[in-house]
Amino acid sequence: MRDLIFYGGPIVTMETEEMPEAVLVRKGRILFVGSLSQARALAEDAACIDLAGRALLPAFIDPHSHITALAQTLRLVDLHSATSFAQIQQLIREFSVRFAPAPGDWICGFGYDHNFLAEKRHPDRALLDAVCPETPLLIAHSSGHMGVANSAALHALGIGPQTPDPEGGRIGREADGKTPNGYLEETAFTANSAKIPAPSLDQQLKGICQAQQIYFSHGITTIQEGLARADSWQLLKTAADRGLLQGDVVCYLDLQQCRALAQRDVAWREYRQHLRIGGYKIFLDGSPQGRTAWLSEPYLGDDPNYRGYPTHSDAAVEQFMIQALEDQTQIIVHCNGDAAAQQMIDAYAAALKKTGLPGVRPVMIHAQILRRDQLEQMQKLGIFASFFVAHTWHWGDIHLANLGWERGSRISPAGSALRAGVCYTFHQDSPVLMPDMIDTLFCAVNRVTQSGVPLAVEERLCVRDALRGITCNAAAQYFEEADKGSITAGKRADLIILSENPLAVPPDQLRRLQVEQTFKDGVSVWKS
Repeated sequence: MRDLIFYGGPIVTMETEEMPEAVLVRKGRILFVGSLSQARALAEDAACIDLAGRALLPAFIDPHSHITALAQTLRLVDLHSATSFAQIQQLIREFSVRFAPAPGDWICGFGYDHNFLAEKRHPDRALLDAVCPETPLLIAHSSGHMGVANSAALHALGIGPQTPDPEGGRIGREADGKTPNGYLEETAFTANSAKIPAPSLDQQLKGICQAQQIYFSHGITTIQEGLARADSWQLLKTAADRGLLQGDVVCYLDLQQCRALAQRDVAWREYRQHLRIGGYKIFLDGSPQGRTAWLSEPYLGDDPNYRGYPTHSDAAVEQFMIQALEDQTQIIVHCNGDAAAQQMIDAYAAALKKTGLPGVRPVMIHAQILRRDQLEQMQKLGIFASFFVAHTWHWGDIHLANLGWERGSRISPAGSALRAGVCYTFHQDSPVLMPDMIDTLFCAVNRVTQSGVPLAVEERLCVRDALRGITCNAAAQYFEEADKGSITAGKRADLIILSENPLAVPPDQLRRLQVEQTFKDGVSVWKS
């Protein structure tokens, strides 16, 4: 592998505010950061990459997403553009014509959002039956927490009038209170969608490779699989064994189903062919835009007492935390509402006290509706907050309608986290959104809704602090701060070239930044 020298543009190291002249890379590691003359003296035969005024930064690190789910969506009906029931039907119709499903096949769609449909509600099985009467069809909400099945899919899944609601979920019913109307929420959706027959192994591996390139195109070289069960873990191991992974993939196994698997595959706690087990994952509630996140105070709306609901009992969550501590394994915890957040905080504190074991850098995933007092508790316990800060733009107006100004304007309170000393990161929860870190950077800095409403300006971050959430802080979340997250001698040469220096771009123009090239371990893996 030939040495590389980067020079000729701003170099944002994320170590100091000073910008060196050059970076020298050797054998996948950063060998030297400093003057161009010294870099050339150390490597006379290096290939020189002239930035020509463009910016060099550490590659972005994805603190939470689902690469296997993103890969799956590449084979689905894309419903993100739908703004009405009629458009949902049209997109499904066009997909059916293009792909002509064979007997036994399913059609699956992803990305509709009832908040942005003209009808302002979820579709139902009758609507789906009208466009797809015979082939099983299941469409997923953009949040991934709910979806709708047609009659053929309900039959194939064994869901009928006598099927009870599962714990932590709900089956929508028609006016008789019994007949399923096709709507499936939380565990009723996730457990049943997992039963859909999988495509061939070659098709799945092709999807992983395509998804990996999407991450690279957004400057991300460390990627997460945020909820793996036995089948998806085996898929990723196969991809690794076949040498298909170029980016580092950190996998979090479903604690309820895969604790024994994690103990069996303990050798994968370290990277093997770019794949490792990062820890465990559990869910404590649902989605705020879907009104299933668990709150301490009610949502606005017709029912003055509705607060969403938990996924697990307090005792169960405490036991999950004890298991993670006993295994000395990091745990990441889906919490959107403040009641769910408090359940996590209390359970982890109790588990630490009962076990007397060292902490494991637990991560609160999404952390949308955190209160300031909870951030103080998290700081004392060493709990990280990974914010889905892009909610400010994509669903900010919905949160104001559901939560009111005081709570809705403070979603993803990164400014408060910074002041409280809580280590924060930013993610897109792909495939909920594409893994677009530039968009996320814009959202963390500007905090404005699609309709132009500024949200809680005290929660805004400056560009440098926002960059920390997708570089050095994200590396620390993975216990990889010695290897990644900044440009300094000894670290991996995971680097990106941006069209401009983000520190010099007006905050409201950050979205004009473009990722032009991505390097993993000193090797170019993507170029515009």
